[in-house]
Amino acid sequence: MIAATHWRIALGHELDLSTPRIMGILNVTPDSFSDGGRHNKPADAVAHAERMVGEGAAIIDIGGESTRPGAERIGAGEQIRRVVPVIEAIRSRIDIPISIDTTLSDVATAAIDAGATMINDVSAGTEDEAMLPLAAQRGCGIVLMHRLCPPEEDSWSDRYTREPEYDGDVVGSVLAWLLAHALVAIEAGVHPSAICLDPGLGFGKTVQQNWKLIAGSDRFAAINYPVLAASSRKSFLGTVTGVTRPEQRGSVSLAVTAMQYAAGLRLFRVHDVSAHRHALEQLG
Repeated sequence: MIAATHWRIALGHELDLSTPRIMGILNVTPDSFSDGGRHNKPADAVAHAERMVGEGAAIIDIGGESTRPGAERIGAGEQIRRVVPVIEAIRSRIDIPISIDTTLSDVATAAIDAGATMINDVSAGTEDEAMLPLAAQRGCGIVLMHRLCPPEEDSWSDRYTREPEYDGDVVGSVLAWLLAHALVAIEAGVHPSAICLDPGLGFGKTVQQNWKLIAGSDRFAAINYPVLAASSRKSFLGTVTGVTRPEQRGSVSLAVTAMQYAAGLRLFRVHDVSAHRHALEQLG
């Protein structure tokens, strides 16, 4: 079974997910876990976006705040200062959907005004009560991700002193949580076809729980929503391979993508666009 084959990313615009699509990661932050500081300047960020588009990205996902465990929270003003010039510059040069990775409605509003198409909210609209009404009003696509707590309260997957607790199996618990929050979004006026769900690999899960979620990808594919697969370079991959540097976790990231593709997922958020595009082409 394949997950939902279309995602309404904006009024009058759908992303065809009958074939695999790649969301390229562009962090304009000094402290993201993998590429912090590399694309802080707008010119560098635009060049990287152009490179990812050339390599096959269908979406560029731009974030101005790191969501790694223990990360310092960044206010709306600073996030806007970081992301808006980059979005404007990309939009002036490239015709591609742009996602704003934020939990704050003020940031999302500024990003959409600057040319962003959709919202990627790792709090699933729980951190800012204005986020879901904004998505509804602007008609944009929105990613709702599962997490147990905000980054400043979270831990790396292999460093929990107390294992995160889930009611029953972790796959069933995360599925139920996501479906419940999708209903909350719909009640706020978000169109069902604009919703994409993300199991939140690496957020509030141990190494073993992350792998159980990956093994249960077919259960996520069976729901009537697009599902975002987002394991790229994450720490739980390094724990099982012994690879400590995030940028060297490309091979295991590709392996997980292949597993999730085989299970029916078709939307992948990645750092290494070219390698993933090539792998997905071979699998397809």
